[in-house]
Amino acid sequence: MSNDQLWSKFLENIQSNVNSMVYTTWFSKIKLLSIEENKITLVVPLEIHRKRIQETYHNLIINVLEKITNKMYEIDVLLEEELKKKEEPKIVQEQLFVETTPKFNHKSNLNPNYTFETFIVGNSNKLAHAAAFAVAESPGLTYNPLFIYGNSGLGKTHLMQAIGNYIEKNSQKRVLYVTSEQFISDFSGIGRKDENDSSYSYVDYFKDKYRNIDVLIIDDIQFLAGPKTQQEFFHTFNTLYDDKKQIIISSDRSPNDLKLLEDRLRTRFCWGLTVDIYPPDMELRINILKKKIEGNKINKDIPEEVLEYIASNMASDVRQLEGAITRLLAYSTIMGGADITLSLAVDALKDFINKGTSEKTNISRVQKVVADYFQISVDDLKGKKRSASVAFPRQIAMYLSREILNESYQRIGLEFGGRDHSTVMSSCDKISDNIKTTQSLRDTVEKIKANLT
Repeated sequence: MSNDQLWSKFLENIQSNVNSMVYTTWFSKIKLLSIEENKITLVVPLEIHRKRIQETYHNLIINVLEKITNKMYEIDVLLEEELKKKEEPKIVQEQLFVETTPKFNHKSNLNPNYTFETFIVGNSNKLAHAAAFAVAESPGLTYNPLFIYGNSGLGKTHLMQAIGNYIEKNSQKRVLYVTSEQFISDFSGIGRKDENDSSYSYVDYFKDKYRNIDVLIIDDIQFLAGPKTQQEFFHTFNTLYDDKKQIIISSDRSPNDLKLLEDRLRTRFCWGLTVDIYPPDMELRINILKKKIEGNKINKDIPEEVLEYIASNMASDVRQLEGAITRLLAYSTIMGGADITLSLAVDALKDFINKGTSEKTNISRVQKVVADYFQISVDDLKGKKRSASVAFPRQIAMYLSREILNESYQRIGLEFGGRDHSTVMSSCDKISDNIKTTQSLRDTVEKIKANLT
């Protein structure tokens, strides 16, 4: 059996042992370099591949090879970069480095603390995390553009910047992270001269900053207002996309919900992959708290019941979770270094938690208030009944979830029994249109709103 045949058979066996995501991310990029007696040398593109093979899949690889060849092999893993250094003369490497060095000074604006290692993965964000990591490994080739959306404080910025930091660490690609506010500010300066070089027009500076890059990460695209600004971003997007440069965008809502943006922009945002991040579940919230404690090297013992108390009362925002730990530790210090107990946590966080839970009504509360008003059950609102006595209240509850909470259609549909976003959109539009012409409906909605406050 030739080496190529052996490796082809090996990959077939691996595919039957792991899921498609694992195979695509970790195994599809491995190459067989050589087989010498009891040693097989593999080549992988990045250090993270070597680490994952050595720590997670080493035994699986050995077992599959033994199954195919009836022989035990020692596995050696090289990086492509290490292989090139062995094969290429030093002078050639130096010349390649010179040619790939960016021509202009460049600042990525990335926060080095935002990495994949510091991002806590759970059920609510695992799809977004997997997509982000795939983009980080193959920028411009996988999921372009990548559009991440979800409510504020759920980790969108962290995940986007983790992609940028990973790309910068593992390549010489130029990464730029900006908010839409910064893009607007830069665009409004067109026509001015650069302070450091009066002969260098601001138009050239702007185009160099946003188009002479490999990865553009733009945060909070929902704030990209103004037809001229949107037009310029449209042209910037097209230039980068046509050149196979990676574009990563975040928003607090899905592309279809960005009604203030031009249709041609929203259409382009859907060309690649759109993923959402939901509020963290209980398990993830506790893990986030533990990571915060670990990252700050806190030497105080914080009981599990205290973590559960915080996680139970801070359900929608990662920043609030982290803020609660900071506040709790500060309170303990003020109290003379008192031990952190459940009673101390309740006392320290009473105002913080009350403020955090009352700042925003959630969909569950909307459902309960609407159900009580119409004297039906919340299960009816979430269920499959289509009678007018249930369908009408359901439409109002969906409308209020959209109108008051500004939740996405996808999120509302999920909370109402897994309904399609188009069904939610139709219900919201129907109530919105009827309110304009029907006084009784308008009065009903206002009464329910009053009950929500």
